[in-house]
Amino acid sequence: MSEVTSDAIFIGCNKQTQVSDVHRHEKVVAFGAGKTIAMWRPLNESSNGVYLTLKGHDADVTCVKFMEDNNYVISVSEDHHVKIWDFSSLKCIQSVEHYKQTLVALAVVKNLFVVGSADGLISIWVLQDGKFCLSTEFFVRKGIFPLTLALSEIDSNSFLLAIGGTSVNLFMYSLTFEENGSLKCELAAELEGHEDWIKSLAFRTMETPGDFLLASGSQDRYIRLWRIRINDRSVYVDEDQDRPNLLSNKKYKFEMRNNMKVVINFEALIMGHDDWISSLKWHQSRLQLLASTADTSLIVWEPDETSGVWICGSRLGEISTKGASTATGSSGGFWSCLWFHSNGKDYILTNGKTGSWRIWSSEDTVTWEQYIGISGSTKEVTDVAWSGTGDYLLATSLDQTTRLYAPWIYNASGSKRPVATWHEFSRPQIHGYDMICVEPISNGRFVSGGDEKILRSFDLPKGVSEILQKFVGCNFKANDGIAASASLPALGLSNKAASSADQEDSEDEDPNSRETNDTKNISYDLAASLGHPPTEDQLQRHLLWPEIEKLYGHGYEISCVDVSPDSSLIASACRSNTPQHAVIRMFDTATWLELKPSLAFHALTITKLRFSKNDKYLLSVSRDRNWAIWQRNFEDKTFVLKYKKEKAHSRIIWDCDWAPLEAGEVFITASRDRSVKVWKNDIATKEFVLDGTLKLIESVTAVSIYECLIDGKILIALGLESGSVLIYTFNSGAFELLTKLDDSITPAGKIMRMRWSNMKRDDKLLLAVASSDCSCRIYSVRLNSINT
Repeated sequence: MSEVTSDAIFIGCNKQTQVSDVHRHEKVVAFGAGKTIAMWRPLNESSNGVYLTLKGHDADVTCVKFMEDNNYVISVSEDHHVKIWDFSSLKCIQSVEHYKQTLVALAVVKNLFVVGSADGLISIWVLQDGKFCLSTEFFVRKGIFPLTLALSEIDSNSFLLAIGGTSVNLFMYSLTFEENGSLKCELAAELEGHEDWIKSLAFRTMETPGDFLLASGSQDRYIRLWRIRINDRSVYVDEDQDRPNLLSNKKYKFEMRNNMKVVINFEALIMGHDDWISSLKWHQSRLQLLASTADTSLIVWEPDETSGVWICGSRLGEISTKGASTATGSSGGFWSCLWFHSNGKDYILTNGKTGSWRIWSSEDTVTWEQYIGISGSTKEVTDVAWSGTGDYLLATSLDQTTRLYAPWIYNASGSKRPVATWHEFSRPQIHGYDMICVEPISNGRFVSGGDEKILRSFDLPKGVSEILQKFVGCNFKANDGIAASASLPALGLSNKAASSADQEDSEDEDPNSRETNDTKNISYDLAASLGHPPTEDQLQRHLLWPEIEKLYGHGYEISCVDVSPDSSLIASACRSNTPQHAVIRMFDTATWLELKPSLAFHALTITKLRFSKNDKYLLSVSRDRNWAIWQRNFEDKTFVLKYKKEKAHSRIIWDCDWAPLEAGEVFITASRDRSVKVWKNDIATKEFVLDGTLKLIESVTAVSIYECLIDGKILIALGLESGSVLIYTFNSGAFELLTKLDDSITPAGKIMRMRWSNMKRDDKLLLAVASSDCSCRIYSVRLNSINT
């Protein structure tokens, strides 16, 4: 048996305005990440990131809210379902399958919640005998669809529901519970003033009883504050008939149960944002309003003590790029924000287009200090690969990035941390095409491919190498890394290398044009000043790797790549429906030239290429259900087709890997036909013959073999289509199940790739897993007896 623990989960936050919430007491943040709900303790001393993902939805999660009075987490999704989770056990206790369209808005208060659907339907659910039941549902108006909801209790069993959406008007509904327990819902007012769709709403209870504020944020870039008073005789008087009913002083009056009189009037207009308002949050105890916007800024608004005019108290984030707005097609900015108080400090959290979270803290709400947040891919993670020494992990994703993850072992002072936690230390490649595959050439160089038909190779910059040496303890050779830094031109896909000498020369030539580290990609200078792993703005701007070469030849999108163990050859293949393009192209890393001729055998897309541990063979598997082994001539670097097996499986072969040399010439294939097969070179027949077959209940999409034998047995990790991960040993033609990872720590989607690291940490083996659920995960596997 073995013990498996989840060391790290890297997963990005969804691009929704109500996708996150914070548990005020426990200080736990829950946010939608792909089709899972990620749980994170941002104030954890060891900064260990996401510690759990809740599985249950079948499509992207759009809204998450805590119902703290009942200790529930409520989530809605594009799969049309509402799920209620018990926060104590983190188990789904109720699933509501009532809708036919995507659920886009959610509001909770006490024992009820309101859901808005993409077809315009508003539904109110009430807790009865431990279960939520549908109380009432309605459409606001034909052609108006909800984008945001807000609920507030204004009196015992009386609530106000604010609905904002694809209208310039804000709709206020009164909700009252009758004596028989039924809920009465009525349209009470239609607030006018905004000039575009309303994206965010937030209620605040004032110190005076019966006094409330409602903040509304719109795509017109303005925030409007509405004053709500209950039973206030000074404002609930009939207006003079002769007095003009101006929009600024218009009073919206209505009555609720027990003759409760409600007056709503426009209070203030807040201007200053350059793009759509995405999220609004009130401070717990002070009259301050936090706004996050699509211009990548956060502003804390507060009333001036003397004039009462709402002014900017603090501004966080970045200065927006001129001309780049949501209206012009930019998808940047911040999507949602959180604001809470703990141990005398205020904390502001926000997530952006890259899926990452940023954190600021302050003791006086004037001076804000940024802390390390969390990051992860926002789309399917397609490949993972460990560096040659196993110090760090590279991951590619359909979100068009290549990311570098490593353990934070040492403090900036050089002392060892009590607990090593994993973080993103560099974002080597930010691309314009979806990324498919990555493979290290050496400790300081890698090659990647995507939907571009071109392979690109990158070198480790000195700045990133210093950061990895400082915090991770990596030891790089003198020839690992050539440039001081890299930058990505505004109109280009290639990261340009810049040496420190070039930077010094340019500064000497024109001292007036000097740029700071904030505006220039100088990771070399950044390394010395960092006291912790880099933050999101540094990852985006300063920690790219310079591109050194492009490799051409393929006619379609790259499907897979591998590098020979001696780092001299790169083998790659592309998507294909014909034998003409289903070829393997070989490149020499010394000259970056293609070695002719290309290797032809397969008829359809080659799904995986793997060099044998001794560089002697190259194994290829394909959608045509065949595998082939090419033997290498070391003198002229040519390959000949040595072995082949047609129809080795009855369905697509997804993955393959070679066993350690001690096991002989052995490799394994994994297929959609739900089987894993081991092939061994038979000395008698001098052919690769089937040595063992394992049948499973679902498609096997990924396989990885540990580089050493464990007690004389081959250690195999298998990834399945459902996201399950199994670890087997194989010996003498027989498979033995070592462990099946607990369902609570495995991904919620297909396993795309798995890789064992060749480095052990604390006598544990490390297994990296890439999944279609947008996550990259790292597991520690402790075996009872390890003889390596």
